[in-house]
Amino acid sequence: MKICKAENLFYLVNDQVALIMEEKEGRLFLRHFGGPIASYHHANAMHEMDHAFSPNPRSEDRTFSMDTQRQVLGQVGRGDFRKPSIRINHTNNQVTDFRYVDYQVLDGVPQVVGLPSPHAKEGQAQTLKLQLKDTVLDLYLNLYYTLYEGSATLTCFQEVVNQTGETIELATCLSAMLDLPAGAYDVISFQGAYGREKRFQRQALKQGYFEIGSSRGASGHGQTPAIILADRLTQDDAGQAYALQIMYSGNFQAFAQCNQLEEVRLGIGIHPDLLHWRLASGESFSSPVALMTYTFQGLNALSQASQTFILDHIMPPAYSQQLRPILINNWEATYFDFNFDKLTQIVDKAQEVGIELFVLDDGWFGDRQDDQRALGDWVVNESKLGGPLSRLIDYVHDRGMKFGLWIEPEMISQESDLYRQHPDWVIQVPGRSHTYARSQLVLDYANPEVVAYFKELFGDLLSRYAIDYIKWDMNRNITDVGNGTSLSDTLMQPHRHLLGVYDLMAYLTQTFPHVLFESCAGGGGRNDLGVMRYFPQVWVSDNTDAIERLAIQHGHTYLYPTIAMGAHVSAVPNHQMNRTTPLKTRGDVAMTGNLGYELDLCQLSNEELGQVAQQVAFYKTIRPIIQRGQRTRLLDPEHFPNDWACQFSYQDQLIVFYGRVLSTLEKSELTLKLKNLDPHAFYQEQSSGKIYSGAELIYAGLTMVVPRGDFQTSLQHFKKIQ
Repeated sequence: MKICKAENLFYLVNDQVALIMEEKEGRLFLRHFGGPIASYHHANAMHEMDHAFSPNPRSEDRTFSMDTQRQVLGQVGRGDFRKPSIRINHTNNQVTDFRYVDYQVLDGVPQVVGLPSPHAKEGQAQTLKLQLKDTVLDLYLNLYYTLYEGSATLTCFQEVVNQTGETIELATCLSAMLDLPAGAYDVISFQGAYGREKRFQRQALKQGYFEIGSSRGASGHGQTPAIILADRLTQDDAGQAYALQIMYSGNFQAFAQCNQLEEVRLGIGIHPDLLHWRLASGESFSSPVALMTYTFQGLNALSQASQTFILDHIMPPAYSQQLRPILINNWEATYFDFNFDKLTQIVDKAQEVGIELFVLDDGWFGDRQDDQRALGDWVVNESKLGGPLSRLIDYVHDRGMKFGLWIEPEMISQESDLYRQHPDWVIQVPGRSHTYARSQLVLDYANPEVVAYFKELFGDLLSRYAIDYIKWDMNRNITDVGNGTSLSDTLMQPHRHLLGVYDLMAYLTQTFPHVLFESCAGGGGRNDLGVMRYFPQVWVSDNTDAIERLAIQHGHTYLYPTIAMGAHVSAVPNHQMNRTTPLKTRGDVAMTGNLGYELDLCQLSNEELGQVAQQVAFYKTIRPIIQRGQRTRLLDPEHFPNDWACQFSYQDQLIVFYGRVLSTLEKSELTLKLKNLDPHAFYQEQSSGKIYSGAELIYAGLTMVVPRGDFQTSLQHFKKIQ
């Protein structure tokens, strides 16, 4: 791993990836982002020529234009007509001309104040800081690029420092920008909606823009703050691909732009339509951190590089390899209709089948009899629980299980004591009526009083009670932004609000490191790297239907690690889809994530309870393989829309999952060619006892035989025996 400057070239190189930039007359150009190159000699230099209508900084040289160069920084008004990475409203225009001044090589990973940042052990990372200054104004721009030992991912962000003596406004401040050579590319994104999150989408990139984003105040169910650019022929096991991701949970934009010369610009950052950040003289602003990942070994390698980086450098270190408990959540079993006896009956059944964690969901506080009231009144409803919360917690702990609790700190009901005391704590436009979602409003975490109040309230809750797990929910998006004292102040509210939310998350997770936090936002409405820096587990969707979960869980694990993904077995007919699937299928699908249950165990037959007990016992034997193992896709759902398959490899063990959605007639069974095995070794399937050579599993494949009928799955466990 090295970061250095050789003549006018900057190198960031390890054994996986290289970023090479060139400085010419103070301008910075991207010469290479991709495979490791230790010595660069301009083999891929752009052929400079006179392109029609491309402006030139020098009248005597029509071959050089900022409109045609592969740049590190996209600016406004100096001849580059592509989307900018920095746009500043100042004096009477938006024109800037930042030029290189100096550089530093820093040890470790810079921590962005107020925002989630990666982490690294000593000696694992180095950072290149490039210092730039505008040619006219006392505006400074610092670009940070961090290289990690053995990783195909770099991280970056930019920092604007205003020394002009005047207030300026940041209109665009992207976290990452990549200019790449012309080529035949596909763009990959993960989209959807509530209940069908993170659906894989791939399409050809043509001249123009491909853009995704969110203006909801959260990353959202419909979009994932990530974008992948792949060569047209790239598939799971071969080909080049680039990924940009951002550690941010609010309004974002990611784009791929193919210009008239067919050159490509990728960018990701806070949504520029919703930034409007005023920066007084002497102040600075830092963008969120972005991840840039590259592979030439196919999309499986890209996924595994991203997953490994998240485990090593984003997820809280204490949890990245800590096996997750098998839980049962009472929500779909009882909704708001529960009491102490009903809950303890579920706890008793859970203990019988070997479940390890009981989670009490919504309805335990205030006058919370339905979703119309009491959000914000975080006082235990002892009448409903038949006594103090500690009584239920002790009951759970006495049975050898852990105890978890649901909270929703960012929301408030208008019908609540807190709202009656502090209506000014709600995000709202003065003089206008509220806009509701799930009959609730959003608290204004841009207000320091709100942050301080909930630090004390939830700090007291976690200090007073022996809580092992918190499910932090967020069930609506932001509307009616208008709490500022002026328009410019109001326009800064969305980012300030998120900074306040992160402040509370950081405080609680640092103060109570023994508590496992799970993020939920109506399921997967905020399943992103910003939240994952604080919460090592995510409820990826409220949709618990096993068949819908195939696509949702596939999309989540395309970039994110399996150990972050909660997956539950629920009752049938399913509460979201009204579909009936076999208990085995529900169990197999849930066991490809962090297994949990969300149903009333008391309503199951003895036979079904026996199946649940078998699932729990089996999962405990394979849990390290699923949660710590390397996940590899075995089928491409674009070409096999009726079939899903993946494998998990950990040490000398292997799990192979296969799912067939609809029954077929007069078709041969699929044969899966397994990956990452030792061809000279032998592997024994633990259920049947059959032994296969690694070579035949790799080259000949393993035939998938499941019962006839819809919604059938197979989960096979192999151990290397020689």
